[in-house]
Amino acid sequence: MKKYTYTEKKDTRSGFGAGLLELGKSNPDVVALCADLTGSLKMDAFQKAFPERFFQCGIAEANMMGIAAGMTIGGKIPFTGTFANFSTGRVYDQIRQSIAYSGKNVKICASHAGLTLGEDGATHQILEDIGLMKMLPGMVVINPCDYNQTKAATIAIAKHQGPVYLRFGRPSWPVFIPENLPFEIGKALILNEGSDVSIFATGHLVWKAIQAGEQLAEMGISAEIINIHTIKPLDEKAVIQSVSKTGCVVTAEEHQLNGGMGDSICQLLSRHLPTPVEMVGVNDSFGESGTPEALLVKYGLDSKNIVEAVNRVMQRKKALV
Repeated sequence: MKKYTYTEKKDTRSGFGAGLLELGKSNPDVVALCADLTGSLKMDAFQKAFPERFFQCGIAEANMMGIAAGMTIGGKIPFTGTFANFSTGRVYDQIRQSIAYSGKNVKICASHAGLTLGEDGATHQILEDIGLMKMLPGMVVINPCDYNQTKAATIAIAKHQGPVYLRFGRPSWPVFIPENLPFEIGKALILNEGSDVSIFATGHLVWKAIQAGEQLAEMGISAEIINIHTIKPLDEKAVIQSVSKTGCVVTAEEHQLNGGMGDSICQLLSRHLPTPVEMVGVNDSFGESGTPEALLVKYGLDSKNIVEAVNRVMQRKKALV
C-alpha cells in the first residue's frame, strides 16, 4: 500500500477561493457572483482584488443563476457561489431552463456539501445534489478530495466550454494531493494499485478510502484505490480496467446511495462487466446536527465501514468462483 501522509488540514472551500483568485489574475473574462455568502465561500479575496468583476446578488439564488446565464452571452465566464443546497435544490428550475438546456458556460460552485457541513443540520446537509446535477444533459459534475485538488479543479473548469457543477466542503481536511498535480476533467486518479478489490471514492471519502486501504494491507488485502473526482463524465475506461483486474468493487461517497457516484459505476458495470459491488454512502436518510467526524461514523461513512464493505464484497466474489 502506497503511503499517503499530510502535514496540514485545510477546508476545500478555501481551495476554491484560492483557485478563483488565481483565475482572476490570469483570465479577465472570469467573473464571480455570490448569494450573500462571500466569506463562507472564500470569495472575498477575489472581491477585493477585482471589485468590478464581483457581483453580490444577495439572498436571491435563482436570480443569480439567471444573471450568470446572461453574462455568458457577452463572453464572460461566471462562477456562482453559495451553499450546495442553495446551488442545486433551491434553483433547479433556473439551472435546467436557463443554463443546462442551452449549454451556457456557467460554473456552479457549491460549498458546504454533505454531512461534513456538521452542526447546521439536515436542512443544509444536501445529500442529493450529485444526483440532481448529473441527470442534467451536458452538465459536468466534479467533487474533488482536498484543498489542492479543489484549487486545481477550479482553475481547470474555466477552460471547459459548458456548464459545470463543482462541489466542495466546509471542514478542515487532510491535504495529500500534490500541489501542482494537473487536474484533468473526466480522468480518474489512481492512488494505489491493487489486485483484490477496487475502491472508488470521491470527495472527503477519498481520504477515508486511503485509511481503509492501510488497514486492509495489514490484513493481507491488496486494494486498488481510485479517486473519482469527476463523476460526470465518468472515466469508464479506468473503472473497467480496474474491475477487470480485481473482480469486485466498493464505492464510497458522502451522498445518498441513490443517484450518486456508486450509482453511476453500477450502471456502467451492469452494461459491460457485471461485478459484485458494495456501496458506502447515506442510505435513504436525511442528516442531523453534529460534528463532521461523528456524523460520518454514525451514518457509516468512515474507514471502518469501507473495510467492512470490502470484506463483504470479497466474500461475494469468492462465492462466484
